[in-house]
Amino acid sequence: MPDTSPRHAPGAAAIPRRSVLAAAAAGGAALGASWLLTGCSGAASASPADALPSGAPAGRPDRGGTLRIARPPASDAETLDPASSLSAYEYLGALYNRLVRIGPDGTLAPDLAESWEPDKEARTWTFRLRRGVTFHDGRAFTSADAAYTLRHILDPKTGSPQAGVLAPLVDPKRLRTPDAHTLVVPLKSPNAEFPSLLTNYNCYVVPDGSAASIGRTGIGTGPFKLVSFTAAGPGRIAAYEDHWAGRPVLDAIDFYSVADMQARSNALLAGQVDLLSQTNLDFATARVVANSDRATLARVRNAQWYVLPMLTTEKPFTDVRVRQAMKLAYDPEHVLKVALQGAGTAGWDNPVPPGTPGHLAAHPAHDPDKARHLLKRAGYERLAVDLYTSAYDPIFTPMALAYQESARRAGIRIRVRTAAADSYYTQIWMKKPLMATYWYTGRPVDQLLNQVFRGGSSYNETAWADKDFDALLDRARRETDDGRRRELYQQAQSAVVERGGAITPMFADRLVGISRKVRGYAEHGFEFDYLGIGLKGA
Repeated sequence: MPDTSPRHAPGAAAIPRRSVLAAAAAGGAALGASWLLTGCSGAASASPADALPSGAPAGRPDRGGTLRIARPPASDAETLDPASSLSAYEYLGALYNRLVRIGPDGTLAPDLAESWEPDKEARTWTFRLRRGVTFHDGRAFTSADAAYTLRHILDPKTGSPQAGVLAPLVDPKRLRTPDAHTLVVPLKSPNAEFPSLLTNYNCYVVPDGSAASIGRTGIGTGPFKLVSFTAAGPGRIAAYEDHWAGRPVLDAIDFYSVADMQARSNALLAGQVDLLSQTNLDFATARVVANSDRATLARVRNAQWYVLPMLTTEKPFTDVRVRQAMKLAYDPEHVLKVALQGAGTAGWDNPVPPGTPGHLAAHPAHDPDKARHLLKRAGYERLAVDLYTSAYDPIFTPMALAYQESARRAGIRIRVRTAAADSYYTQIWMKKPLMATYWYTGRPVDQLLNQVFRGGSSYNETAWADKDFDALLDRARRETDDGRRRELYQQAQSAVVERGGAITPMFADRLVGISRKVRGYAEHGFEFDYLGIGLKGA
């Protein structure tokens, strides 16, 4: 996120990047801590999804070969500049490296920075950079490139989505490079989680001075180098023999732009492509793919979180009691079962995915009687609201209908309205009081809570503004004790659940269609492992 997104572009009328990719193809007082009941969110114990493959085919790939990837159509303004809101996402992890990345266990891991450390107040961070790294044009990677990358992201001319996250913290004029392998980042205010903010997909490192050309050349330090690229069209990348972590398994990757999900699925089943990028298969299609001779599934646990955002600036959702009633009224386990056939985990209105470091397992109990009581206190004997959905994503309408059915017991009448897919993220998102959407997981907890829920953030799709919540996030950022900081972020999650405007019924497993020849498919932190993926019997 969505954003892949979603991965949203900045601004009040911002469009999630996923909609840019698909646009061309689109046919009162808080209840308090006592409201939370300790429990672990989990999927239904038995579901049709249990019959689907739990992971990609095992085994080592053969050296060489060309992987063929079908991706959704993109904007004609698509670019290879990773800082851009229109970046060609599928290319980024192959062409570039970050300073810091998310490891398979969800914690921070070295990439171009071998280590990093703060001062005592977490106000200044020093990054020790990897030696012996070269860009695809043979130039050595130095601290000047790392500093330039941050300045490029922060430059208003770039229009980077990540600028809104970094600008309150980083003054580009104060960045220091005491030597070729050291980057010093003084912050405007303490932030003990700052390195995690550099794991975002907009933070891939580009060469010093490359702003005018990087969108075309794609010159990075990644395991692949650019051969050809056409915005919204085909492209090819080839193995970079001198990659600092070793040569990738594959010789090359070909990218194809395919108009819709059904066409991409048919190409996979026919053996014309090997992997469907940025395509979460619906359950029916996933079952067909899993049972075919040529294709199967890679299942990425809790890769997307689905949301019903309530605009807190629009009635009836200006009243916190109504928001609380909307959450207590429905059963997330029911929505998970109906909308996802159990292929995911119940969300219980906490947007931080289970398994994420710092996730709060406590959640409110499904209680339609308490929901009725809250609505009466808010002046509603019965409540009727419109819930907007679209064919943009195959899960939106099943989720909306399942919520409608579940909330009926609390006396809430939901009228499901279907909007056009091609204008959904320009005419509906952040404009209608209640609608369906989704986000990609993988954001560190600090970025997730600040970017999506802090008052005034351009990503804040519920327009929720809570000074106490914002102050709690500021305290967490200043806290250098890991355990205490985790507790503060958990308190922030409680605030989102108790007072916020986001109904989060579930986290969905992403069901990725792949050829049965593919080996080494591993996905985390917004991307799969380009270095280790390959083919068997290619």
